[in-house]
Amino acid sequence: MADPDSRLRVAIVDAYGRPARVPGLAAWLAAVAPRRARGQVTVALVSDARMRALNRTYRKQDYATDVLSFAVRKRGREPFSRRQMRKKAPNPFFSLGDIVIARGVAAKQAREAGHALRTELRVLALHGLLHLIGYDHERDRGRMARLEARLRRRGGLREGLIERAR
Repeated sequence: MADPDSRLRVAIVDAYGRPARVPGLAAWLAAVAPRRARGQVTVALVSDARMRALNRTYRKQDYATDVLSFAVRKRGREPFSRRQMRKKAPNPFFSLGDIVIARGVAAKQAREAGHALRTELRVLALHGLLHLIGYDHERDRGRMARLEARLRRRGGLREGLIERAR
């Protein structure tokens, strides 16, 4: 049995950091997460307006996107590398960072995909988690897409964000 301190711990919050009720999302994400995703992660569910502001500030894109990931960084440096995260993983209080999901965009995408909002939140949270641990589907020649597909199958999801964009 795995050491309980070595697993991923997930908190689901609203835009103000208050606990948000999304039954099963935290447990599902912790269960499907790759082994290297250890420590803590926060999933914040925000309004589309808040997401638009975040997207404009951090990505210079003036629209509400579906999910953003904010990896923990050393002051003024790049996010922790995978090697650095492995070294920090034994610390159960190590924070990987935050995943921010736009509620309205997620609901719209769920309707378009023909599945429940709960499913869409899982798709988005998994995608955000992979970015937090260093994957980048725009630059990694398919590594993130392959891992995401494997984790989705483990978690019972039919399709992910990367497949939709193709």
